[in-house]
Amino acid sequence: MKEIVITEKEKRLDKFLTDHLKESRSTILKMINDGFILVNNKPCKPSKSLKEKDLITIKDGFKITTDIIPKEMDLDIVFEDENVLLINKPSGLTVHPGSGNYDNTLVNGLMYYTKNLSDVNGEARPGIVHRIDKDTSGLILVAKNNKAHQILAEDFKHKRVEREYIALLNGVFPHNKATIDAPIGRDTNERKQMAVTAKNSKNAITHLTVLKRYKNHTLVKLKLDTGRTHQIRVHMKYIGYPIYNDPVYTDKKCSKFGQFLHSANIKFTEPITKEKYEFSCPLPKEFQDYLETLEEEK
Repeated sequence: MKEIVITEKEKRLDKFLTDHLKESRSTILKMINDGFILVNNKPCKPSKSLKEKDLITIKDGFKITTDIIPKEMDLDIVFEDENVLLINKPSGLTVHPGSGNYDNTLVNGLMYYTKNLSDVNGEARPGIVHRIDKDTSGLILVAKNNKAHQILAEDFKHKRVEREYIALLNGVFPHNKATIDAPIGRDTNERKQMAVTAKNSKNAITHLTVLKRYKNHTLVKLKLDTGRTHQIRVHMKYIGYPIYNDPVYTDKKCSKFGQFLHSANIKFTEPITKEKYEFSCPLPKEFQDYLETLEEEK
């Protein structure tokens, strides 16, 4: 059982929980309607208006019923052993089911490929220890059993897994290196977006190194000290150099490929054998081809 005491100004119950829990809005609505969420020890409607000092109780035992269908996919497997998989995810592929997409996600492909996946994160997210955005390409670790999952989760939490991203930014960034230390929370105006904000935020730190400058763009390498939702995309927008082709955090017309952000390198310790590994994967063809067009602009 989990309890939350309201300290904010008046807000609807469903909107408050969507902002503060990791569950989707549809899951939260079902939990409320099924009586797993109480306000001041009483069942209530999703539209209930919360006030300061109200007590929200989230009861144990709720299970998300899913019917995820395995789907054959051409998975780009970079590494595999008995405990983990390392996948090079293409841009455009959602990591796990949700928001109406239950048939065409990385999880569907993983379930077709193997029956050996952890279930620590529930039926909808077998094997998923961490995630990258739908339109972010590159390396993602998958756990094949619960012990491996739990150890990897601790490694991510304590920054023992190192990841580097490559991104193409709009504009010519003037410095060779920079560290962005700015807290990230839910955007108060756009619920589906994150933003640098002092309200309901968590610390977020991103390290930037310039790799190459073009006429109107900058290619950079990025390392994270924290793993907030949309962290790189939000920080790049915050400093005035948003990621090229980002459909959410820029006002520019974007192609179907999505943001030019690639999870390019990962260092981790195999959770059971304790062997240390480092892997890299090349930029997607669309990304590399566009860089070649930028070379011609010089």
